[in-house]
Amino acid sequence: MPYRILEKTKLADKVYSMVVEAPRLAKVRKAGQFVIVRPMETSERIPLTMVSSDPRGGVKLIFQTVGYTTMELSSLKEGGFVHDLVGPLGQPTEIPENGRVVCVGGGIGTAPILPIASALKAAGNRVKGIIGARTRELLILENEMREVCHELMIATDDGSYGEKGFVTTVLKKELESGNVDHVYIVGPIPMMKACAELAKEYNVPATASLNSIMIDGTGMCGGCRVTVGGKIRYTCVDGPEFPADQIDFDELRRRGGIYREYEHKCRLRAEEEGLG
Repeated sequence: MPYRILEKTKLADKVYSMVVEAPRLAKVRKAGQFVIVRPMETSERIPLTMVSSDPRGGVKLIFQTVGYTTMELSSLKEGGFVHDLVGPLGQPTEIPENGRVVCVGGGIGTAPILPIASALKAAGNRVKGIIGARTRELLILENEMREVCHELMIATDDGSYGEKGFVTTVLKKELESGNVDHVYIVGPIPMMKACAELAKEYNVPATASLNSIMIDGTGMCGGCRVTVGGKIRYTCVDGPEFPADQIDFDELRRRGGIYREYEHKCRLRAEEEGLG
């Protein structure tokens, strides 16, 4: 069934926020879970994190136009419809109570880290947030993260805002303080790998949320498989979150690049069609 688009906003270059009317999903969604979206009847199916629920019975989705399907999604208008929305899928984030946690979001990864930080704060944890982007113009959800964190730190690659450098630079300082019980990480694979290695160095447990290639989202296709602790796991049903120090990030990166050439051709086609 079609799902009405209640709101659509451009947050940054190629990054959009979309609130889709889905009352049942809005009631039951939990931090860490996602939906499978099909923008149009002929579209591919893509996974997107549910960032928050809306008082109007909507769920907020935030996405970046990196391929044909996300460009199709970005072409839909407020008041229009998303063709399919399936969820909630995946395992919710395991939320401890009354701890000291650091939530790290890199680039578009700030979107899925936001509901995790919010749930952690609601459970009585002392939450510090670290978000980063290449430059200030690409930073998203700063105000929203400030609302759900007791303290928010920002890093930009070019130094245009916050601390110059990567989120790992800021995370290292926090870990050196000895006041961190757990680290939550979402972002590009190299960033998550670097954060995971840092946390392990300081003997602090870390959880990473993965965005693997995914088709059905129910464990049948095997496209989202990842090696965790030497065993095959499926991001859609076993995850999307796993112990960061046990994830084979190198394998994850290789698998994520399998269709890169095809995706590039599709993006060019989308641009020719005026999508995005």
